[in-house]
Amino acid sequence: MNILLLGGTGAMGLHLIDILSADQNNRVVVTSRQVRSNNKNVTYLKGDAHNLAFIKPVLAQSWDVIVDFMIYNTDTFNQRLNLLLSSTQQYVFLSSARVYSSTLEPIAESHPRLLDVTADDEYLSTDEYALTKARQENALLASNYKNWTIIRPYITFSDERLQLGVLEKEDWLYRAIQGRPIVFAKEMMDKITTLTFGFDVAKGISAVIGKIQALSETYHITSNQYLPWREVLDIYLDVLEKHLGWRPKVVLQDVNDFYKCHPAKYQIKYDRLFHRQFDNTKINAFVNVNDFADITASLQQSLSGFLNNPKFKHINWRAEAQKDKACGSVASLKEITSFKQKIRYLLSRYLSI
Repeated sequence: MNILLLGGTGAMGLHLIDILSADQNNRVVVTSRQVRSNNKNVTYLKGDAHNLAFIKPVLAQSWDVIVDFMIYNTDTFNQRLNLLLSSTQQYVFLSSARVYSSTLEPIAESHPRLLDVTADDEYLSTDEYALTKARQENALLASNYKNWTIIRPYITFSDERLQLGVLEKEDWLYRAIQGRPIVFAKEMMDKITTLTFGFDVAKGISAVIGKIQALSETYHITSNQYLPWREVLDIYLDVLEKHLGWRPKVVLQDVNDFYKCHPAKYQIKYDRLFHRQFDNTKINAFVNVNDFADITASLQQSLSGFLNNPKFKHINWRAEAQKDKACGSVASLKEITSFKQKIRYLLSRYLSI
């Protein structure tokens, strides 16, 4: 098959490339903003897949499958939808399991979405991620094409992606390694979550690629295992204690105070404060979800792998200052490379700005 991955260089995409390229009958082409070396039957095209001048000639080639990892705003997606659908036999759209509304029951694909049931007009006036994805799903459903497959992953993890609630590793793990308390929302601690190893999600995606019976269907791909965020935190702390020689401290805030450091209000309110457990019966027809990685063991392995070669992305020093102010800690200015960021940290840490 000729397979095009748009923006397929993230955690899930890299695993999917490995799986698809293992079949020598597949020709895999991946768009990337960075120069990457071609490998066997994998070709990288340098360019921004948001840019129509770049992507139109690519789409004009013959594609059996397009897997779209790109994040579009709703207007942009609607403008290029027919172009995408007309360029392939199967268009695999990466949505999100964040689209679902709240429930205490295991979530099936037919469960109502936030977009369909919320009465929060202020929220509905936004193009927040969960709403964006649901609106783009609607565009697919309303199109004249039936060659699409919607995939709804939930929280995925790997050595490079280790989340705690709404926090990326740069927001919690960096602090722990530096000896400062992890700041978390106490209302999240007992909420049930489902974490899935990125490779397993990629296995699920690959299992529906090229399948006629997967056309015009929606699947979430998640682990069957679930646990409260309290236990996720304990798994992380156990690994860190073994690695660092001490157990990092944790400061729990009321969620309204937590918002001040992490202003992703709707992601918190309409996802991380929900219980998230999934019914995987539908995707299980293509891939055995029971064979997915054990969450405790794979979280431990992923965090240990990262700690052996820690590389953090951008640190938000204003948010760090607010967290330090809340728990009485102070970062060493040696950690902050930019003079401008040092000033921003000091002003936010010691003044009310």
